[in-house]
Amino acid sequence: MIGIKGVGMTMLAQFLSAKGYEISGSDVNEVFMTDEVLLDSGIKFFNGFSEKNIPANIDLIIHSTAYNENNNEELALVKKQNKKIMTYAEAMGAVFQDYFGIAVCGSHGKTTTTAWLAYVLKMTNQGPNAMIGARVPQLDGASIIGPSNYLIIEADEYQNKLKLFSPRAVLLNNIDYDHPDFFPTHNDYNQVFVEFIKKIPKSGWLVANFDDPIIRKIAPVNTLAKVISYAIDESADYVAYDIQQMGDRQYFKVKIGADNFDAEDDDVLLNTELGSFSIQLSGRHSIYNALAVIASAIELGVDLVDIRAYLGEFKGTARRMETMGKYNGALILDDYAHHPTEIKATLAGARQKYGNKKIRVVFHPHTFTRTKALLDDFAKSFDDADEVIVLDIYGSAREAQGGVHSKDLVEKLEVRSKKLEVKYIATQLECEKYLRDKIMRDDIIILMGAGDVFRIGEKLVK
Repeated sequence: MIGIKGVGMTMLAQFLSAKGYEISGSDVNEVFMTDEVLLDSGIKFFNGFSEKNIPANIDLIIHSTAYNENNNEELALVKKQNKKIMTYAEAMGAVFQDYFGIAVCGSHGKTTTTAWLAYVLKMTNQGPNAMIGARVPQLDGASIIGPSNYLIIEADEYQNKLKLFSPRAVLLNNIDYDHPDFFPTHNDYNQVFVEFIKKIPKSGWLVANFDDPIIRKIAPVNTLAKVISYAIDESADYVAYDIQQMGDRQYFKVKIGADNFDAEDDDVLLNTELGSFSIQLSGRHSIYNALAVIASAIELGVDLVDIRAYLGEFKGTARRMETMGKYNGALILDDYAHHPTEIKATLAGARQKYGNKKIRVVFHPHTFTRTKALLDDFAKSFDDADEVIVLDIYGSAREAQGGVHSKDLVEKLEVRSKKLEVKYIATQLECEKYLRDKIMRDDIIILMGAGDVFRIGEKLVK
């Protein structure tokens, strides 16, 4: 597996290894958060690319699309040798079609929702298989193996990987324009999801967020499958209401739009009130993710009492408001948010949870194309913070560098709010030094971005 340290590649490696395949891989020298997962799974990998890394006897090469025969000597070699080669997405699609495939997709919340549903099904003895795009401490890795025919995956829309999957069921969280380096327009982006839900068979089902205006519009007319909707305080099959944050937990009630169900087929729904639930994850976006899990678990026949219990037990995944530790009495949190909507939702949840405590955000913009295309939206995303430190942009190897600078975002943030403290700091090392001098007891420090901003937290905690 070439590029094995990518989060998707790592979860696939762990899954295939657990299924009995002999896996080896290679990637760059840099240490990623996935190194730990690979090491814990006993998967051999090389730091650095070399023709010597390729075993003599090999059945298949799987590679990240970041690499090709022109920029990777390993791929150049195996192409000359006419070895069987698949991209990561092609391999995922091939595995997925052998199961009752449940795909979790959408712009935001895929990782958490995939992990949450997998956890509930595992703990209720449904025996699921799952591949998740992050380490999940409660599942001891990024994938689980079970005896059932269910396979739950986090299905990524980037580069239209969805075209390679044939789902039996889909959870569609939201549609919010992203990946401008691949999708020139909003319509190009939206159409990927339209084509995906068209592929669900009539015997399958689609769990859809009807608070998302695009999904509410496209879901009923683009699939022959059963559509199961959820929303907050609005018309839907599953509705969350009376939401409250108390201490470290959110509490809410769920009711059923009973007219939308056949009581003979859905005995659990005879009572239109499903009662109260509580979860450990903060923010309104977590309520949406929880509703998707509740609706899916009921569709799969899980007892409501068990759903309620294990929904509340779930603690989240790595890099999603993950507690790293403390420095001088300040709490250090790490979060993967890298899109304006994710940032806004995460910070709203943090403000709800931590009240008037000072929230300092270190933001590491991810990719030049996204930063440039969504610059105005990024500037509106930090209203719930007290201080924002913007690092230099973490560029992708797949894109042209430049065209926008972190200072552009800083300027827009300064214009937007005089109350918000805004600072540009180029490097992580300088930022770490600044925080050591500035952090006060009881501050909340949130390290935010899809790159390696978490390294600042690792050093502060140590």
